[in-house]
Amino acid sequence: MNCTSGRLWLIAGTGEGPRLAAALLACGWELTVSVVSQAAGRAYPRHRLLQLEVGAIEGSAGIQRRLGAARLQQRPYQCVIDASHPFAVQISAQLAETCGLLGQPLLRLLRPLEPPLAPRQTLLSDLQELAGEDLDGQRLLLAIGARQLATAAAHASGAALFARVLPTPASLQQARAAGLPDAHLACLRPADGPPGATSLGIEQALLLQWRITVVLCRQSGGSTERGWQQLCAARNLRLLMLARPAEPVGVEGLPLPELLEKLGQPPSRL
Repeated sequence: MNCTSGRLWLIAGTGEGPRLAAALLACGWELTVSVVSQAAGRAYPRHRLLQLEVGAIEGSAGIQRRLGAARLQQRPYQCVIDASHPFAVQISAQLAETCGLLGQPLLRLLRPLEPPLAPRQTLLSDLQELAGEDLDGQRLLLAIGARQLATAAAHASGAALFARVLPTPASLQQARAAGLPDAHLACLRPADGPPGATSLGIEQALLLQWRITVVLCRQSGGSTERGWQQLCAARNLRLLMLARPAEPVGVEGLPLPELLEKLGQPPSRL
């Protein structure tokens, strides 16, 4: 990459974000990292070259303000890196549009797709396709995030619904609004672990306690999807998987090793 500054803006969560940040810091890049919560921020290393921003970016206007402020300070970002969740389509679209309008270089971190492991696996293009599945009398675990619970519940006719959601007031409110009773909810965060590791103890306990027969998760890649595939394969459960949304048009997307290779080292290290 043709470098003009040593500063990057990383928008990420707790998946590959911390590992990517650590690798970029080791190369000498100065990072501004934007995360949505204090809990997500704790996954990132403390470092003299890392500035952590917590909270909503506030859409295209917020992106424009940040990029404009960096340029006014004569410290523009060499590149913006979108490492947000594959299903965080709104922020990815806003980054693509705003960076394109401003001529700001933008790269997208791509999570590799996981190879199918569960023999009874069905890929759904959207949640409306749940209506075409035979779910009468099934016990369905929804592992898709709280925002989409109401849509899933509206189309999963005949199934007893259970859900795993983040332990936040908003997630609990959304789950209750979707009609799920408190006894059918598990409020907890995904297990932390080293890259590539998957902790399945809590997930396995939920499947046993609730006598789950069908799991619905997202084709998000990484350890979360791989964990659900492993559990469903081991217990011979049906696995319904919501297909990953299309990536933003015109944005170069690269897996982690290729992204690091493209960025290389900042000018001060050349």
